[in-house]
Amino acid sequence: MTMATLSPAEIDVIESRLTAADRCDSCGAQAYIAAEVNGSELLFCAHHGRRYEEKLREVATSWHDETHRLSAE
Repeated sequence: MTMATLSPAEIDVIESRLTAADRCDSCGAQAYIAAEVNGSELLFCAHHGRRYEEKLREVATSWHDETHRLSAE
């Protein structure tokens, strides 16, 4: 299934997989960024995600960013 065959509601679910229960590994705030590194998922709040993004992107096999939800109305 490709993104083109998904409904808008299904795309929202894919793009918003992090919940309020997901917490930043650095400070415990709500996580909005998930990075997979060496088979482990690291979760970060927007602040720590941006702080470590440059170095993490060099080694991460995936990067999932939901910080757009912070400004959603």
